[in-house]
Amino acid sequence: MSEQQGLQVNGVSVAYGKHQALDNVSISVAPGEIVVILGANGAGKSSLLGTISGLVHRNAGSVTVNGQATAGFKAHQVVAAGLALVPEGRGIFGDLTVEENLTLGAYSKFAREREDTQRQLVYQLFPKLIERRQQIARTMSGGEQQMVAIGRAMMSAPGILMLDEPSLGLSPLLASEVFKTLKKVRETGLGILLVEQNAKQSLSIADRGYLLENGRITAEDSAQKLLSDPAVREAYLGGAGSKESPRTHHPASVTQPARSATEQTVGTAAAVSPLAAGHIRPAGLDKRPPLASEQLAGGNIQEWIRNAEVIQRSAWQTGVRAHRSDVAGPSDNTSGSLADMLARMERAARTSATGSGSSPDSTSSTNGLGE
Repeated sequence: MSEQQGLQVNGVSVAYGKHQALDNVSISVAPGEIVVILGANGAGKSSLLGTISGLVHRNAGSVTVNGQATAGFKAHQVVAAGLALVPEGRGIFGDLTVEENLTLGAYSKFAREREDTQRQLVYQLFPKLIERRQQIARTMSGGEQQMVAIGRAMMSAPGILMLDEPSLGLSPLLASEVFKTLKKVRETGLGILLVEQNAKQSLSIADRGYLLENGRITAEDSAQKLLSDPAVREAYLGGAGSKESPRTHHPASVTQPARSATEQTVGTAAAVSPLAAGHIRPAGLDKRPPLASEQLAGGNIQEWIRNAEVIQRSAWQTGVRAHRSDVAGPSDNTSGSLADMLARMERAARTSATGSGSSPDSTSSTNGLGE
């Protein structure tokens, strides 16, 4: 790219106190080209746009707009050199009308000479703004306000248009319309430098892209190669490009996995949950369904309770047998049936009440009533 056209950023470094926000960053944007900067939050993307537009002081490096070095330029002088910024959050004048916002975009002398031509271009790109010319900007929808912000930036007749998160806060439908509009803007010959969290859609309309990590450019390639790069897809696209693994069907006849020690003690038939059965869910697109009651504790809850009762009853009968042996002595009848247990306990209680081995009948015969 000729240094007389487009944007050239060479070796730019920026620090906020001891924090190094940008470290030797170099990028370029040619006329009629869309370039995307990809990076995580805090990587330095907004700092880079602020530095290029003259809002942030750089410690080292150079910025050239259409062959003109911007060292020492203030923000309005950078705009006059042919570079416009649409900031994050749009930054429109909410209490002014659409027409007034557009007029303020043509502030510089160079832009005022081309105001009518640029206004017609904006209305051609955003026909909806024609009918909304006298509407107060803050009463418009988010997508319409983004149109006003882009239109106002274009009123300065720039050669390079920079946008910081243009789809922020917009519905997927409105965001898609914004990206379609940027493709139309590119056809007018403007170079576009785009910072956008929606990496998939931004790369789909871009020509090239840069990866910015911790203030450093770590990669540069065509948009299509970055879009198909597995590392980029994993880091910025959430793995959305990888084919979804087929769901595994487990018929009832398939042998279930070995049960845990707890399940073996209780004696339940383990019910396999969708995750345990190997079902693959797309990351971040759904949530786990709540477990049904029969899946709690790894099996059917009724069987779980029934087996617990059996274990408890067995332990209780064992204790009763030991107590019976101590009270009534050894017995040949050790069947353990409930009737036998109750009979023996009743006899032991009667013996304890009389204080002797005599029967209740003999006790009543020797009662004082016979005297």
